[in-house]
Amino acid sequence: MTGLPATKPRPAEVPGLAEEALWQELELTPKPGLVDTLNSGAHRDMDHALFARSITAIAPWFARFAELGNAHADKPAAEQLRLIRPMGIACEQAMYAATGGVNTHKGGIFALGLICFAAGRVTTVSSECLCNEVSQITRGLVARELAERSGQATAGERQYQQYGLTGARGEAESGFATVRKALSTWNGQPLHHLLLRLMAINQDSNLVARGGIDGLRYVQGYARRLLADGWDHHALVTMDRALIDRNLSPGGSADLLSVGWVLARVTGLM
Repeated sequence: MTGLPATKPRPAEVPGLAEEALWQELELTPKPGLVDTLNSGAHRDMDHALFARSITAIAPWFARFAELGNAHADKPAAEQLRLIRPMGIACEQAMYAATGGVNTHKGGIFALGLICFAAGRVTTVSSECLCNEVSQITRGLVARELAERSGQATAGERQYQQYGLTGARGEAESGFATVRKALSTWNGQPLHHLLLRLMAINQDSNLVARGGIDGLRYVQGYARRLLADGWDHHALVTMDRALIDRNLSPGGSADLLSVGWVLARVTGLM
């Protein structure tokens, strides 16, 4: 995080921030249950090198998201999702080609792709402006793709029907409300602290998929205890072992950490 300009970024700089956010998230170590420089967390099909290849493959797409947003900036926000989706799918295909079919960054592509697309539509970059734009672009997404479906064909649909969880769609439609809440009292502390704040409040669909609601509550409670009692490197390593033993990976919070890093840079918190 050194060597970054003190001035607030311009719209054209947001794609570069999105790429840097993915690298910051990957290199953050130790990261309980997640891939980092020490281990693969609770994942048996991923490692640091795979994530690095994934970032390299998807990074060029962030500028394309922004260019697409700029090209259609005159159109209403409600019409934008159908424009961005084909590019999002193409970016995912680039990721899968680089990883041999492993889903390393699908959530990050969705969230950061929307932010970059939104940046292409605005003239001045601010956290509020980007989040509001993403919220407008995705308005009605939860109702259309989760609430109005009853087949429960996907994990997201099943979690919505069973627990009312809205996942990545709900977070985007809310204008990244969970991230903004975590950032509201963060004040530029170590990035681990922001990750713990996210883990403490995020309704992480990855955790529910692996460990059910009990798995989610376990991680939330663990993160809250560390925030309340204080944490250090050893405490994070201990939490990492505990999550690995339970096969729990807070991947949704990892995605939101990347979003948080971008919004913190835009806001001037770092």
